[in-house]
Order: sequence, then structure tokens, then C-alpha cells
Amino acid sequence: MKKTLFVAGFAALLGTSAMAQDIGVSMAKFDDNFLTVLRNGLTDYAKTLSGVNVQVEDAGNDVAKQLDQINNFIASGVKAIIVNPVDTSATQAMSDAAAAANIPLVYVNRQPVNVDALPDNQAFVASNEADSGTLETKEVCALLKAAGKTEANVYVMEGELSNQAAVMRTKDVHDVIGGADCGVKINIIDEQTANWSRDEAQNLMTNWLSAGKPFDAVVANNDEMAIGAIQAMKAANIDMKTVIVGGVDATQDALAAMAAGDLDITVFQDAAGQGKGALDAALALAGGKPVEQKVYIPFQLVTPANIGDFTKKN
Repeated sequence: MKKTLFVAGFAALLGTSAMAQDIGVSMAKFDDNFLTVLRNGLTDYAKTLSGVNVQVEDAGNDVAKQLDQINNFIASGVKAIIVNPVDTSATQAMSDAAAAANIPLVYVNRQPVNVDALPDNQAFVASNEADSGTLETKEVCALLKAAGKTEANVYVMEGELSNQAAVMRTKDVHDVIGGADCGVKINIIDEQTANWSRDEAQNLMTNWLSAGKPFDAVVANNDEMAIGAIQAMKAANIDMKTVIVGGVDATQDALAAMAAGDLDITVFQDAAGQGKGALDAALALAGGKPVEQKVYIPFQLVTPANIGDFTKKN
């Protein structure tokens, strides 16, 4: 593993002439609240750096389109590429294309399938997904236990099944409820994907409610799905005080839902910090500097008790 030269404000270490460079950025999709914060964090940071130009493209959740964008960046002679992958299992071709052109590449937020075999001039910047669903589910256990529950029924909403974050967050849920520390016997009634989408989650929750099965909590892989579940429950006149709902990301909409008493748990993922970190890594690699190939920005549990610490962060 290469030693780190990964520091905030890395750009200050480079001369003006070295900074006159373009960075190509391919985002999985623009129509996503969390990824919008990440993208804005990256572009806002770039504006503070002399001579750094970022070209940001929307892959529209299309793997083939994203690979085309990367090939176009290579053809245009960018100094580095940043990718928020559409499909984390389809990143090898992206790595190969950038490596063949000897252009540094940084994956951001979503862990590529080839993360342990990246070339020396490629890196991954995100938060460790082993912590996200773990923090969320441990708090679900704590709240159920505090409510006097010894056994509880829960629904689990998964993100896109092609996405490593969704797979890992769901694994976290199973690991926590299957461990000795939960303190409550938890039964998963059903577990389905809502593809990170508020609308899909609302429809999924509506279908679950129509089955009429009693439940105590909804554990969602992200805030958008948690909010969709809440909307469906409120439409069905369910008292939100009687059910625990958890999500991940600590988006502004999620914090508003928490302040309203509807969302009980979220986990802060530093979207802007990831965007800034990815650009720092790309600039470092473009300048021939070594960076750690896995750079993790910590997750943090958010509850009504500490919500004030996060209201202006995402």
C-alpha cells in the first residue's frame, strides 16, 4: 500500500502551471439528492483552486454511457478522471481504459469491484460501508429495547442490487440483528429493493401495508427510501410514534423528517467531503504524488439528540 500524501488543500502544494489542468467527472446520475451534494461539494471546491477546471457529466444511470464518457475524457486529454460508478461490478473496463491511457482515475462514493487490484495511479474515496448499516441497525436495536421489545418484526429496504453500498448495508443489518449485541430478537418480514428511490419505496411500503402484517421498524439503505416509506405510512394514517424508521445519508430532507418526528435514525455520510477528497486525490495523482488507494471519511450516527450538529452539513 502506498504511503499517503492525502491532505486537505493539496492544491496549495502545486505550482500554478501544474494546476492548469482539466479533470473529467462522470456521475452515476444527477437526479439523486445525496449525489447532488457530493457533486456540488466537488465543483464548489474546484472553484477555489487556481487553474483547475472540472467537466462534470451525467451518466443517467447507464453503464454504457458512463464508459463512453470516460473514453471521451481520455480522448480529450484530461489530466485525471473522477468516477461515481453506475454499476460497481462494471468498473474493471473503466480502470483498464484509464490505465491504458496512463490517466489517473479516482472512484468516489461507490466501491468498485476491483478496488483491491487498482493500478498505482487509481484510488477510491468514500466512507466505509461496514459502518453505515451497522450504526443504523445498532440504534434500531437500542430503540426497540428501550421501548420494552424483546422481539420485533421489521421490513428492510435495499438500494440498487448492483451497488456495493446497498449490498454491504444490507449485510450490516443481518450481521447486527444476528449478533449477541442487539438484545432484541428481530424477524425480517420482507426485504426488497426500492433502488434508492423515494417513489419506489413509497410504492413498496404501500404494498407491504396492504398485507396487514404487524411490524415495528423499517430499516432502509438510504434516506430517500426511508422518506418514501414514511409517506406511505402517513398516507395510511399510521402513528409514526409507533414505528421506528432508519435511513442513511443525513440529507436535508431526512433531517427535516427527523425534526418532524417521523424519522428516528440516519447516518451522516459526508457527501461534500467525499467530493473534495476525490478531487484532492485526483490532483495528487495527476501531479505524480502518492495517495492511499482507499481513503475513508467516517460515517456518524444522527439521532434527534444530536441533529443540530448536522443541519448544515449535507
